[in-house]
Amino acid sequence: MHKILIVDDESGIRESLGGVLTDEGYETASVESGEECLKLLRGQRSSFEVVLLDVWLPGLDGLETLERIRDLDSPPEVIMISGHGTIETAVRATKLGAYDFLEKPLSIDKTLIVVKNAIRSQKLKHENVDLKKQLQAKSSIVGDSIPMKALRQQIALMAPTNGRVLIYGESGTGKELVAHAIHAQSLRKDETFVEVNCAAIPEDLIESELFGHYKGSFPGATVNKEGKFQKASGGTLFLDEVGDMSLKTQAKVLRTLEEQRVAPLGGDETIAVDARIIASTNKDLEEEISKGNFREDLFYRLNVIPFFVPPLRDRKEDIPLFAKHFLRELAAIYGRRPREITDDAIEGLMRYSWPGNVRELRNVIERIVIMNPMTTRFDRKHLPPLVHRDGHRREMRGEFSSLHEARDAYERDFILKKLDENHGNVTRAAEVLGLERSHLYRKMRALGIAAKD
Repeated sequence: MHKILIVDDESGIRESLGGVLTDEGYETASVESGEECLKLLRGQRSSFEVVLLDVWLPGLDGLETLERIRDLDSPPEVIMISGHGTIETAVRATKLGAYDFLEKPLSIDKTLIVVKNAIRSQKLKHENVDLKKQLQAKSSIVGDSIPMKALRQQIALMAPTNGRVLIYGESGTGKELVAHAIHAQSLRKDETFVEVNCAAIPEDLIESELFGHYKGSFPGATVNKEGKFQKASGGTLFLDEVGDMSLKTQAKVLRTLEEQRVAPLGGDETIAVDARIIASTNKDLEEEISKGNFREDLFYRLNVIPFFVPPLRDRKEDIPLFAKHFLRELAAIYGRRPREITDDAIEGLMRYSWPGNVRELRNVIERIVIMNPMTTRFDRKHLPPLVHRDGHRREMRGEFSSLHEARDAYERDFILKKLDENHGNVTRAAEVLGLERSHLYRKMRALGIAAKD
């Protein structure tokens, strides 16, 4: 329910206005002074979306109150009301940030329309703030490994330029994230970021997507459509997986880059565009050139500033940061309290080879969160079997310097598994393992396993 605060020193106005708004389904509160208004708005549980504020108030008048409201962290929309309004007062109120100005006696219909529009305006402001937060999250590069620190430095150095960028990396490494980060730190950050997944759009539609079309240019083209190059003009166009683009489309993209103009399908005229191009690929484009699958001239147009996003297996020290980051993110998405992950579970994650890279890691964390809704602390037993099997295979392939080291690692994992199955109870775990309790304790101390009971 939308909350509205009425501020007026006349009790009759407060009661009648409150009654009308309550009948319309709004939740209302009322006070008779600017000081009380500010006290309510500064309260920890304040969630007023609109304030109806009288200009003439005892003590702190309406305009001074408005000025202080606008200084709040998340101010509501303010509608000024007055029985002695002048153009000068209305202009000053508007300059101070008032949403609208109503004169007494108030028209019920007009008041309700202005309140409804003010609520809509407040909602749009909150959505804009949320959108900016999402964009900031999209452009946040996680990782303290040397390759990721170098990547952040490279982004900071070249993002403010207009140079074209080609991002290399395996699927799931975060190429799109890097593209967002470049845009967010560029001179075009306040303009549009437009993304095209060249691998996902059918061949017969990609030209229409990129360059636009006119009505009737092909069957199904019932209206004019603006292409991605036009939509991104002034901002950034991200061509994701550009290596999957057909040679025919490559030729048109090359011409667009050279001329800075697009020719929509079904028309003869060209339209000027100014979009910074960021492209990405999981393929070796030089090898694709040798095979005749990619144009060499387009490659050199795109490859002005090359970036390489390393696979997760080459920066495993970032896995703990990613795991904790995804746990926080997913807790917010699913409306749950933040979860913890044990060092033992982190160790299990770091043993896995992650062929799907960061995307696969996020999927694993999401699966753990969904499948264990009541668990607040995730341990190794919560990891998917695939992670366990892969880590075990890697150990058995000889990633230890001696047989003794490999045997200790296997024993440690096996004992930890049995302890997990028995909720940390050493006595029950010893029975399952066929060991004396004292023997298991000695074994645990030798292997660096802390007892929980």
